[in-house]
Amino acid sequence: MKKKIYFITTALAALSVLSLSSCLKDPRYVNFGQGGTVINFPKGGLANFGASAVTDAGDTIVKQFAVELASPTPPSANSDVTIAVDNSIIAAYVATNNAIDYQPMPDGSYVLSATKATIPAGKRSAAITVTFYKGLLDPAKSYMLPIKIVSGPSGSTVSGNFGILYYHFIGNDFAGTYEAIFDRWSTPDTTNAAVHAFNHVDDGPTILSPVSPTHFTAQSGYFIGPNYDVTFTKTGTGAAATYSNFQVDFSAATIQSVFTDNGLTLVHHPEIRPMNNTAANDHVYDPNKQYTYAEALLLFRFYYTTASRGVIDTYVKP
Repeated sequence: MKKKIYFITTALAALSVLSLSSCLKDPRYVNFGQGGTVINFPKGGLANFGASAVTDAGDTIVKQFAVELASPTPPSANSDVTIAVDNSIIAAYVATNNAIDYQPMPDGSYVLSATKATIPAGKRSAAITVTFYKGLLDPAKSYMLPIKIVSGPSGSTVSGNFGILYYHFIGNDFAGTYEAIFDRWSTPDTTNAAVHAFNHVDDGPTILSPVSPTHFTAQSGYFIGPNYDVTFTKTGTGAAATYSNFQVDFSAATIQSVFTDNGLTLVHHPEIRPMNNTAANDHVYDPNKQYTYAEALLLFRFYYTTASRGVIDTYVKP
């Protein structure tokens, strides 16, 4: 037994040496043991692209972000970090992620509080704000504001993975802040879902997050928090636009990771039960209808059941 343990330990040690050697050969790798310093945006990079979507309500939106020095010890002197908007990054992004045609932000639609941040001695980060004026944007278009780190203190390296912030607006007419209302009942009832609800909770503000101009996600108020995927077809532009072919469901990955892995079975997949209107068509969705914007807002009432529960999530535009 000891020989086996010794063999495994030796193998792991060898693997660690190989991995470290590979990192040291990577020119992007900074050896902190030799005093390396990396400048980054803690919430930047493609890994945080989704979180960088601007979906806040209102015409004036203020976002604060940090620039950070990652080093073995805090700097002993003030450290200046220069940033800039670089619209050439948009074309590079769209070339490999072409589902959405992002445009540069128009002049006057944003203001950076500074293009140079000073990180005080003994500290590792400083904050900058950017203000967006959403009223100056065309809601049907998608925009990106790529902010990059240009330079830092002498001897520092800009992070290859977290050196760019990808603030962006997706031209989705229904993305934004809604009031979420959650209804749950103990006996699933596919014919009269709202009558037997034993939980009725106003969950407060929630974000319908854009994925593309005709696709958004919304989180259910159920305790396991699955995300609805909602797609639709848009016809026309501006005030004359109409909307049709609304589809709602959970992704296969969500069903597995959120329902199945928690011991729950999704019995009745989500369907639209509108918040309308007259007794003749109460809670009935017409897939063949071209809905106006105001009419479409009444469709965001989604119903599904598990083996023991029924749920309706309603999203109301303030």
